[in-house]
Amino acid sequence: MTNITLTAPKRLRGVIHVPGDKSISHRAVLLNAVATGTAHITNFLPGADCLSSVACVRALGARVDQTGERELLVHGVGLNGFQEPVDVLDCGNSGTTLRLLAGLLAGQPFFSVLTGDASLRSRPQRRIVTPLRAMGAQIDGRADGDRAPLAIRGSSLRGGHYQLPIASAQVKSALLLAALNASEPLVLTGRIDSRDHTERMLAAMGLDITVTTDQIVLRPPTAATAPTALSLRVPGDPSSAAFWWVAAAIHPDAELMTPGVCLNPTRTGALDALRAMGATIEVMNERLEGSEPVGDVLVRSSMLRGTTIAGEMIPRLIDEIPVLAVAAACAEGETVIRDAQELRAKETDRIATVAAGLSAMGVAVEPTVDGMIIAGRSGILHGATLDSYHDHRLAMAWAIAALVARGETTILEPAAVAVSYPGFWQALAAVQEDA
Repeated sequence: MTNITLTAPKRLRGVIHVPGDKSISHRAVLLNAVATGTAHITNFLPGADCLSSVACVRALGARVDQTGERELLVHGVGLNGFQEPVDVLDCGNSGTTLRLLAGLLAGQPFFSVLTGDASLRSRPQRRIVTPLRAMGAQIDGRADGDRAPLAIRGSSLRGGHYQLPIASAQVKSALLLAALNASEPLVLTGRIDSRDHTERMLAAMGLDITVTTDQIVLRPPTAATAPTALSLRVPGDPSSAAFWWVAAAIHPDAELMTPGVCLNPTRTGALDALRAMGATIEVMNERLEGSEPVGDVLVRSSMLRGTTIAGEMIPRLIDEIPVLAVAAACAEGETVIRDAQELRAKETDRIATVAAGLSAMGVAVEPTVDGMIIAGRSGILHGATLDSYHDHRLAMAWAIAALVARGETTILEPAAVAVSYPGFWQALAAVQEDA
């Protein structure tokens, strides 16, 4: 699929079962691989990124059986059961795979190399390498460890105290996973306010981890307290559901339901932002599945208004900003996005690429160092040819914008959606009604 051309439908209706959460799918594989016992994982996301995690743990000697399209059995090898890989570990496009594995491998008694595709090799890694080195890890790479490939010589690790300078779940998780093989407790303070799936899963696996509003303490396990396998159903990914939430809110005749979505408070920033913009949102059947809160989210056509997205909200919606920018383009008034400089280190520079795409659709948008200012057009966009730059979230954001644009919108490299949402194009076709 080299490109796809879309036009705006008259109505949007449907129930969309979004894929399993990408972050939780990664962790279900990586953490269970170093646990004791066998974990049964259902509603696993079979996207390219999560399959990179599967391939890497297999290369390290852990057995993973795929018993269905979205179902896995992960046979844990224990904390020290990984084997030295015979080849470099290819993380594909997945920053989560590379960064979390760097933490897991830093304390293993062998040599390993982590690499990925051209996009991943261009992304900054010093944010994990520097604190891991402070714990005693021996890691090197291009640009003094700031770019993959990363070479890791397993070594004895210590815990201690580290203050996180940025709110990053990947950095936080890399340190927590390294601490599983440390000689003393690890204490994390500072910007610990990012998604907390790793902390929740470690606790559910029996690890001694304490989380408060201002610090996280992980005490390394002993033989008697080693992590045990955790079987779970992966809840729906709110980052994937956000595309449908925005689609329903900006379209003049829409009602879309996304059941079984993860409502972890560290992940509901997009819902909060849309509510602040005046979206008509109903959350039903809230419940707890495993260690994560889950619910069914219904969104209807709305009259949106501009808002400010900044500060503590940013870590809770960083991946949803491309599609929230589409919502802002369809709102009445100005929307300001700031404190989101992390966007420049994603699969693309998402500040530059989102601003360029919206501009091509006739939106007045001003990119800034850490975000953008979007002048809403009350839903009046015009079709254009938009490049995804192989970025899955850009491809999906442009598809949502096309649902309300005049004329045809052509998206280049639409197959990029397979990274996080393999069935996206089929789901998009299923909710459109033109009669």
